[in-house]
Amino acid sequence: MARLKIISDHEVLAVVVKLLLLQGEKSVTFAAVAQRCKLAPPTLVQRFGSSTAMLEAALTQAWDDLAAETERVFEQTASKGVQGSLKALAACGDSPALVAQSLKSPAMTARAKAWRDQVEARLAVKLGSGANAAETAAVTFAAWQGRLLWDGAGGKGFRFGEALKRLSD
Repeated sequence: MARLKIISDHEVLAVVVKLLLLQGEKSVTFAAVAQRCKLAPPTLVQRFGSSTAMLEAALTQAWDDLAAETERVFEQTASKGVQGSLKALAACGDSPALVAQSLKSPAMTARAKAWRDQVEARLAVKLGSGANAAETAAVTFAAWQGRLLWDGAGGKGFRFGEALKRLSD
């Protein structure tokens, strides 16, 4: 008879993602994850087979979660402008770090691109139906991600709201 899972795969993979984004790929070992989840390392080996498979599953889950959160945020901020939606979306996690970790895998790079396309499409709707809406959405997305990436390194001199106004003109 199969044993009951004390902690779900979803919860384990959330721990893997946190560890990955905070300390990097080399920090994600069965021992480190098991310690944080209060599980035995062999339990994780049984669930995921290899640390590579565990990482891939964690990144897949992270992209699934972020895609769902993106839809939720854009629905909840439907009456707000672009800046309000992006501010709410930024609170959902560290998307630049997730992108950086995903560039090592073609499958995860495709997931990152799909999320970018999702956000840009939602931004284009907010920016209007003109021919420039998609292009403005792409530039807005790039500026927003760049700001998120560099804010931690003291890049707060860039005024995203002012840039957005110039782009929208």
